[in-house]
This record gives sequence, C-alpha cells and structure tokens, in this order.
Amino acid sequence: MKRLATAAFLAFLFSIPLWVSSLYVLHVLIITGIFTIAAMSLNLLLGYTGQLSLGHVAFFGIGAYVSSLVSLGFAVHLAPDWLVTLDPQPVWLAIIWAIAISGFCGWAIGRISFKVRGAYFVIVTISFAEVVRLVALNWDELTQGPMALNNIPPLTLSIPGLFEFSFIGKVPNYYLVLMAAIIAYVVIARLVNSQAGRAMIALRENEPLATSVGIEVTRYLVLSAVVSAAIAGMAGALYAQYVQIVDPNIFLFIYTVTMVIMVVVGGKGTLAGPIVGGLIFGLLPEALRSLEIRPELQWVAYGVLMIVIVSILPSGIVPALARWWTDRAARAPSQRDQQTPA
Repeated sequence: MKRLATAAFLAFLFSIPLWVSSLYVLHVLIITGIFTIAAMSLNLLLGYTGQLSLGHVAFFGIGAYVSSLVSLGFAVHLAPDWLVTLDPQPVWLAIIWAIAISGFCGWAIGRISFKVRGAYFVIVTISFAEVVRLVALNWDELTQGPMALNNIPPLTLSIPGLFEFSFIGKVPNYYLVLMAAIIAYVVIARLVNSQAGRAMIALRENEPLATSVGIEVTRYLVLSAVVSAAIAGMAGALYAQYVQIVDPNIFLFIYTVTMVIMVVVGGKGTLAGPIVGGLIFGLLPEALRSLEIRPELQWVAYGVLMIVIVSILPSGIVPALARWWTDRAARAPSQRDQQTPA
C-alpha cells in the first residue's frame, strides 16, 4: 500500500508540467522544490539527531556561491606574488564542487560546534551564517559584494558529437529539481535506515544511554552535519543555476526560519515531514497572494495557520496522520468481529 501511494505521488509530480501551462506556477513549484530539498537536509540534523541549527542557510548560500564562481571562473589576489585563478568550468562540475565544499564546511563546523549543546550550539550556527554573509558582502574581488554574481550559466549535459541539452526554461528545471529531490530523499532514507541512522536516533532520544552502550557521539553527529550540509549545498547550487544571479541576500535569516517551519510543521524525524511541510508553506504564500488581500493580512493568515497547526498537531502533520491511520487499522478488525453473528 505504501509503495503504491509513493508511486502514485511520483507519477502525479512527473505529470504536472503536462497539464499545468502557467509558467508562474511552474516557477513557484521549482522554488518550493529547492527549499524542500534544503528542509530535508535540515531535518536530518534537527529531526534525527535533535540538534537545532539556525545557521543552515549558510550551507545553502555556500553551495550557491561556489557553483556560481566555479562556472563563471574567478581570480583572487591572495598576496602580491600569489594569484589564484580558475577558468570557467562546466556547471555539472560546479555543482559537484558546491556539494563537496558545503560538506567540508559542515564537517568543520560539526567538529567545532558539537562540543557544545543546547543554546550554545544554536549561537555557533547563527554566528557561522552571519560570518559567511559578511564575507560574501564585503569580499568584492571574489563575490562582487552587493553587486551580485550574474549571468550564471545553466546546467548543460552533452556528449561531443551526439547531443547537447541545456536546462533552460521552467519545464527542464522543474524536472531537474524533482530528480534532485528524489536523489536527496533516497540518500537520507538509506542513511536513516542504516546502522548510522539508528545511532543518530539513539543520540536524539537519550544521549547518555547511547554513549554508555558504545555509540560515538561526535562521529555520528559530524556525519549527519556533513550529509546535511552537502544536500543543502546542492539545493543552493540548483537555486543559483536556475535564477542565474546570486547576492548576499541569499543568507537572510528568514530562509532558515522557513526551513525550520517546513520541518516542524510537516513532522521532524520523518522522511515525508519536510516534503509535506515544504509543499504547504511553499505554496501557501502564493495561494494567499492570489486572493488579492492586503500583504499584511497575508502574513497574518500565514502566521495564524502555522500556530493552529502546531497547536493542534504538536508532533507535525505526518506523525498525526500516521497515528490516525494506525488507529483506524486497529479498530477495523474489532468492528468486523462485532458485526459477525455468533
């Protein structure tokens, strides 16, 4: 039943460009998909290890800037006699570099910040995001500062002499983001269902008990940070090659808040939670805007709905639906037994 529902959902997603002709709707779906991937990466850290990162947007922005710089090429004067240059590289290679550099930053921050817990960990992650934003804003020679990096080339796949295809336009980018979301989901699912994933869940539930049975705390927390940062970097790279312009505003704190909302409302610690939360809070602002009400009332409705969902379903939408389905399945046999004549 679960596999059938998954197949039907994927078939529905793949069919959307066939019957949706509005380019604006496809644009909204693409942006929603990108931030859903970022929310999935945050869920690995928040939902499965219990570590709240409020600087997760830093890895998203690092992925966007790295992929942009590698695809555009750059030159940096690090010293009077030391010049670092890189000629423009293919976008697919730039995306790989973005994933690798973001994962490395996740490893570095994980090694440093996982020595502390609670509010101190949150402060470290926020500080890291702010430092990265200031670097992007003030290192004009590399990032162009507030002038932004523009004319970022789109992803192109080619075999010399056979074919060449560029992801230009809404439909190709929609399928690109959809395939990236599927890959991210599979990677996270394989990790969560492995021995490492069970160790992460054990650390989330009871860290002293998990430590007492031999689980290495730092090892598995850093592993989750690396994978989470790498997937967030991939989302940032997809964002950069889609919008073809990147500026320091990509590090705004509101983006991290959006990811946290998607995870918490959908259901943290579940694979489907960030997807459900991403679809709801990615499409909801556009749905409210289509009602042509005043902007401040749109945000009021947005906040009220979020408060209502969190109040009624404190564990999230997906866990609540799972409990309802389990209770319904458990009641069904008893009802049939009551209806069967003696």
